Amino acid sequence: MCNITIHHLEPDLTQRLEERAAQHGRTIEAEIKAILQSVLAPKTNLVEAIEKHFAHLGDFDIPEITREPMGTAPNFESIEA
Repeated sequence: MCNITIHHLEPDLTQRLEERAAQHGRTIEAEIKAILQSVLAPKTNLVEAIEKHFAHLGDFDIPEITREPMGTAPNFESIEA
């Protein structure tokens, strides 16, 4: 574990950090750790995250949505200005 010191932190940033820590019921140090962990955490595969979130619902099938074929694009060259 290492210690980090940040010099010359802007007062506005310090105030916002203090407010955010208070909102989450954490110390400023704990809030900084949480921010760093959320930013530096390994990125999760979105599909896996969704599956994990809804795993408690069990298996189910989502019906396929039928769609109409795509129409042809309009031709604007034939329109006179």
